[in-house]
Amino acid sequence: MKFINNTRGGDLMAEVTKSSVIQSLQIGLDLLDILANEKEPMKFTDIQKVTSMSKSNLHKYLATLCMHGAVYRNPETNTYSLGPKLIRLGNVALSQSSLIETAIPFFKKINENTNLTALLAIPTPNGPLVSYILSAHYGINIGAQIGTTLPLNSSTGIVFSSFKKAEPMKEWEEKEYEKYDEGELKKIQKQQEQTRKTLFASKVEPLVKHVSSFSVPIFNYKRDLIGAITVVGHTETVPKSCDDPVSKYVLNVAHEISEFYGYYN
Repeated sequence: MKFINNTRGGDLMAEVTKSSVIQSLQIGLDLLDILANEKEPMKFTDIQKVTSMSKSNLHKYLATLCMHGAVYRNPETNTYSLGPKLIRLGNVALSQSSLIETAIPFFKKINENTNLTALLAIPTPNGPLVSYILSAHYGINIGAQIGTTLPLNSSTGIVFSSFKKAEPMKEWEEKEYEKYDEGELKKIQKQQEQTRKTLFASKVEPLVKHVSSFSVPIFNYKRDLIGAITVVGHTETVPKSCDDPVSKYVLNVAHEISEFYGYYN
């Protein structure tokens, strides 16, 4: 049997050793991932090609998952897809966990690996609201605190204005656009276009002198924007490009958080 390669959990799961993993459960979860990544229900033979499992073993796993409602087999087409029980469990998980609670352990990793301040912003009618901050070991004025709403012309504001978001955010966006002339709006639009391509926005000293930032989005299963991670520090220490190792690391963290809320590329 060829086991399916799975990187779920990233750095936060690095401490889990192979000896502590139940392989049969791991295979079952990997089968769910395979079905989740496909837009259409899959035939048995297609699943077998992806997994390289024997027919008898694959049949046992799928039969067990179907029995518990995690997988649904369409008797007419003999195809497999995710089952209704996962929808119920997913809704329960989302209701039990706020974005802040989910993000805290990830933010600790950002802080430890970058030595920069990280903040979480969520959408509100008044704009992106800073709802959590994990400061670096050194003290600097980052121009924001918990409860601050950030302007359009910040890295966080660019991210929030670049992606689909909740309806109440539109009023904030319209008011923000009124503050800028035509030339400034064209620059903002270019930044938004670039951000949609790279999932990355940076700003040099947008709020406070000598303090710069970059921001990356967090999505849910509908590909709606539900938050943004903003990394802040002295201008010379904050990456300006998405290709920087620190930027790539934070982008990966944002993707892991998004996956928790059902987002897939």
